Amino acid sequence: MLLGVSLLIPFSAILLLRRPFEKRFILNHPRIAQPKRQLFLDFTLCMAAGTVVVLYNTLIYRFPATSGISLLLGCAVVGFFLGLDMALARERTIIYDTFAKESLFPPPQRLYSMTRKFSLVALTTILFVSIVLGLVIARDVVWLAKIEQSGMSIAQAQLSVMREVFFVMAVLLVAIVNLIISYSKNLKLLFENETRVLKKVSQGDLSKLVPVTTNDEFGVIAGYTNTMIDGLRHRLQLLTALKLAEEVQQNLLPDAPPVLPGLDIAGISKYCDETGGDYYDYFSLPNGNLGVVVADVSEHGISAALLMTTVRALLRQKVTVEHEVTDIMSDVNLNLANDVQESGRFMTMFFLEIELASMSIHWIRAGHEPAILYDVSDNTFRELAGEGMALGVVEDLEFKKYTHKGWTPGSIVMVGTDGIREAQNEKGEMFGWNRIYETMRKNAAQSAKNILNSIIEDLSVFQGDAPQEDDITLVVVKLL
Repeated sequence: MLLGVSLLIPFSAILLLRRPFEKRFILNHPRIAQPKRQLFLDFTLCMAAGTVVVLYNTLIYRFPATSGISLLLGCAVVGFFLGLDMALARERTIIYDTFAKESLFPPPQRLYSMTRKFSLVALTTILFVSIVLGLVIARDVVWLAKIEQSGMSIAQAQLSVMREVFFVMAVLLVAIVNLIISYSKNLKLLFENETRVLKKVSQGDLSKLVPVTTNDEFGVIAGYTNTMIDGLRHRLQLLTALKLAEEVQQNLLPDAPPVLPGLDIAGISKYCDETGGDYYDYFSLPNGNLGVVVADVSEHGISAALLMTTVRALLRQKVTVEHEVTDIMSDVNLNLANDVQESGRFMTMFFLEIELASMSIHWIRAGHEPAILYDVSDNTFRELAGEGMALGVVEDLEFKKYTHKGWTPGSIVMVGTDGIREAQNEKGEMFGWNRIYETMRKNAAQSAKNILNSIIEDLSVFQGDAPQEDDITLVVVKLL
């Protein structure tokens, strides 16, 4: 009874002091470090209480040193299992609170591997169990040596020893099973939190992040998962912006071709990315003629789309004030070169001017692919070529206008970008001019729209599963 009272009083005292110590040494520190500090606090308190009991019993009751060591060992075992259980409970509380409040913490800067923690706990448990059982068995052996050597007394002693050993093993087993159950609860919570967020991500919901509550593999995985979600959010924002840019750029292209007596016109642009640098447009020139423009910015993507938008604005502004197509091209080139000359960017352009009154066509070729004129009267193809440098390379540049007279009815002019001719299939073969000529010849009796669609369809069949590596723009003009 005196021994029980001497144990009860200090342990009751540390139970009362535990709450203030928790507030000072645990709750005021980062959450990710609190379970570890909880373990050390409870273990230290148990050892402190045991030390007080040993000192008291040694000074008052003259207990031997071996008895004090045994008591301290018992306190260490209790403190170890109690501290681990309380640390796991603290970790569980943090997991619940963090997820409920949607609090976010940075990933752990240092990894404490679950394997290493498991190994340390298992090794310590085995050590404590071995020491306790060793002391019990050693004491019982000494006791058995001193008892009366009769059959009945030996049998009773054996039974007593077995009960004692089984009792100690049962207590230790209950403590170990309790730790396993407690740790399993924490693993289940961490797993459920991770999978719950990942399930939302798989459904397109990027509003949640995984709480980082441990400094083990689960904490690292949660940190990388959150980084992935942030990256997906950023990518989604970019895709949304690109989609908006795509819509804006498509709105900059003509809604429909002009309707003019004697002409059938169709045009299309297909970008390999959300945005591109290809451009086509139609203009009513001051002299009454029709202007058709097809242009191609070097490279493609967002930067090419911005340059394309700039050229479109310059071109539309110059068309309203200049009467000569050569002056229009020179002014656009001058303004563009001032903006992009140092960047190395440029833009090729083919400007086609149709003069119906004289059945003539004029063109300026600024480094662009030559247009193709198919004359159905004699079944011949002619390249509308000529000299001319790309826009934006040299500031002071004069362009030469070329003319073809005697445009016969039924003939077709095709103006496109190099994305058509240079398109490749899975074998690395290029589409080339011959396939374009053959498609134009087979569909010459069709409308401009049907001719254009036939070229695009034949190109798609030719490419197969090969990716589109460049923007494609095509304008077909047919003289009725």
